Amino acid sequence: MSAQTDLSKTHDAVHRRGWIVGLGLVTFSTVALLGCKGGQDLFSRLAEARRLAADLRIQLSKAADASNRSVMADTDETSIAFAAEAEEAKRAIQRDHDALVPLLDALDNHAAIQMLAEFSTSFAEYENLDRTILQLAVENTNLKAQKLAFGPARDAANAFRKELDTIGLDSSPKTSCRVCPLVYAAVVAVREMQVLQSPHIAEGDDATMAMMETEMDGLEASARSALRDLSALAEAGAGARVAAATAALARFKDTHVKIVALSRKNTNVRSLAMSLGQKYALTSACERTLAALQNGLAMEGLKATR
Repeated sequence: MSAQTDLSKTHDAVHRRGWIVGLGLVTFSTVALLGCKGGQDLFSRLAEARRLAADLRIQLSKAADASNRSVMADTDETSIAFAAEAEEAKRAIQRDHDALVPLLDALDNHAAIQMLAEFSTSFAEYENLDRTILQLAVENTNLKAQKLAFGPARDAANAFRKELDTIGLDSSPKTSCRVCPLVYAAVVAVREMQVLQSPHIAEGDDATMAMMETEMDGLEASARSALRDLSALAEAGAGARVAAATAALARFKDTHVKIVALSRKNTNVRSLAMSLGQKYALTSACERTLAALQNGLAMEGLKATR
């Protein structure tokens, strides 16, 4: 009886121990499964956050590059197209940012949240400045002024010289000694105006442009004075030539006024200066913050695997 009793007690103990071990295994498996699910969520959020941070840097580069190309474009159509590319990249940046905010909150990564906030502040400044740059760039006033200078203004100046050269060649020996110096003075005055148009178009300083305009006004007055004197000296048949030269000078003057007005707006010069100065600094600040954000999220991924 004693042996059977001991055997029975042993069997019960083994049974109880097995039940406890089995319960422990079930509990451990449940906890492991729950932990695995939590880990999957963590890694999923990290992976998406890292993807968005990387895309933010890509879109920032695209936006800055497209904006620069808009500034440097040589036609209105090309400038507008590049401006549209820049705006689309900036919209992608905003989408990435908005998607990244809740992910970083869920990860409870305070450092990453702070870096994204710093980026948001810098990017807001960048966006405001870039909007101004693109508005200026698509106007292309300096480029339009240049095209007028090397197109209609040059044609009118050439026509002016052609008419005056004919007057000088056709003048009699009696009057040529007085006519030729006037022809030369008028032609040189207009040519010097042409020479000053290009630096005026490229100039960014208002005071310097004003000095050039004063000089060009004086040259135009000299050309008109020479024409008046030529008209008084005109021999038979030369009157029509003087009238044609006067009309050519009027065309040149009208185009010149448009060139100066467009040059004064300086949209290409101003947008380029902003791109190379303020925008470059803001782009660099945004890039540094995003690089730090990416590195921080990479380190977070490494910690999560330990």
